[in-house]
Amino acid sequence: MQRDLDAILARVADLGARVETAARAAVHALLHRDRQKAAETILQDHPVNRGTREVDRLCHVFVARHLPSAGVLRTISSVLRMSVAIERVGDYAVTIARETVQLDADVPEPIKRDIELVAESSLTLFAQAMRAFNEQNPELARGTKGQGSRPRRRTSHRVFHDLVRVGEDQAPPLADLFALLMCIQRLERIGSQALNICEETIFATTGEVKQPKVYNVLFVDRANDGASIMAEAIARRTFPHSGRYTSAGWQPSTKVLPAVRAFLDRTGHDVGGLAPTPFDATYGELENVHVVVSLDGDALARIPELPFHTTVLTWQVSPSTTAAQDMQAEEWLQALFRDLSGRIQDLMRTLRGEKAD
Repeated sequence: MQRDLDAILARVADLGARVETAARAAVHALLHRDRQKAAETILQDHPVNRGTREVDRLCHVFVARHLPSAGVLRTISSVLRMSVAIERVGDYAVTIARETVQLDADVPEPIKRDIELVAESSLTLFAQAMRAFNEQNPELARGTKGQGSRPRRRTSHRVFHDLVRVGEDQAPPLADLFALLMCIQRLERIGSQALNICEETIFATTGEVKQPKVYNVLFVDRANDGASIMAEAIARRTFPHSGRYTSAGWQPSTKVLPAVRAFLDRTGHDVGGLAPTPFDATYGELENVHVVVSLDGDALARIPELPFHTTVLTWQVSPSTTAAQDMQAEEWLQALFRDLSGRIQDLMRTLRGEKAD
């Protein structure tokens, strides 16, 4: 059994090395507009595809022959998923090579620097992830994962702006700009696959599964003294483990409306740390927010630049929050509470599933 397992792991290590080499070759071809190397990279993907199919076959044979359990079964399960990630990295290299062949002009110098930066970041992550799996080293996998996606998202944001600037200043062929954007996206995806491989390494060696994602949700309205404060309090109490919740206003009041604070306190919601907060709509502040929920008009109109991974929702809460005099009415508060509770429940179960808590 150990001999067969070692043979499978050796094949996985070889495939990982092959696709890393292919990705680096594709980047070289792109930066130097080397169509011959691009063509060679495309053809070398065929052995990789055959290799991943062979790994799948060997894994199924291994299970049938040895009936593994515990750690060995986890390793085989991880290999089956990893082979998909490795094959995709090979596909990304092929896409970059094919786009290289189609270019009508050399890559502009500012974009060359961006490509080099993104490629080195992603391929370093991939190399470390493969090393962690090959060595069955969960600590290295955790360390690689810990480098996280936030720096890569910021790089992606800057690269996009560089592409726009080059398009405006140098007027390269439009098809080339789209091709370069495609190549950069594929390089970023290599980094994402590396993080997936880290997850598989941790699972194979320790049995730990990936923890459910915790979502950052921001509730906004004009004054942040009523509906948005109530939404934050409801979400914190109802789904404390599924998200991190904040609220803000674009013209924040000086304090939470007394009737709202009293209502939340009476219904068992913690209002101790809740206070109106200014809405910071800058890119850097919003890039880690997964969902912005506007309870008073379209928040998009107040966001100069929306991060790619941030989603904005507009909820028309009922009754209308524009009738300030009604804020003192108990029936208004109860109706708003029911409306928000139902919407927050739907949102968090969409994000986390029926086990949202």
